[in-house]
Amino acid sequence: MQYIWLLIAAALVGLDRLTKWLVVSNMELKDVIHIIKIGDTEVLNIYYCLNNGAAFSKLSGHTVLLIVITSVILLGLLLLMVTKKIKRPVHMASVGLIIGGGIGNLIDRIFNGGLVVDFIDFRLINFAIFNVADICAVCGAGLLLITVAVDEIREIKNKRAAKAATEPASEENDNGED
Repeated sequence: MQYIWLLIAAALVGLDRLTKWLVVSNMELKDVIHIIKIGDTEVLNIYYCLNNGAAFSKLSGHTVLLIVITSVILLGLLLLMVTKKIKRPVHMASVGLIIGGGIGNLIDRIFNGGLVVDFIDFRLINFAIFNVADICAVCGAGLLLITVAVDEIREIKNKRAAKAATEPASEENDNGED
């Protein structure tokens, strides 16, 4: 199952590369194509721009640091997948999405002089411009966060239930009667 998610990650890298190639090949930098517009309100645009930072342009200009951090995280996740340390299918899916997104943007950073191609401009909420790799990484991280949190909550409830099941038995034996 791990290898299936690694193949899916590779396909997501391909999709990211294809969408970025289409934008770069068919648009000039800072060109805008309106996809969804309701009245005068722009909802969704394709806006070709370059980003030299991480999410919301954090760490702008720190290309080497971003490449190193991304590479270390990706190598760690790949190692966990290949050694089958990640067993739950939902965790494999999450990590596969993170790997696909991470590799997609890492390729840009390495081969575009630290610049990542961004083009999805969702204007309904004032949000950063992003790309397919970003969607994969964020969805994977979000899914992993949610499943780990749910697992932790479930474990806490199970421990409380087990503790509650043993407490009444000890109270009955502790009633002071001989």
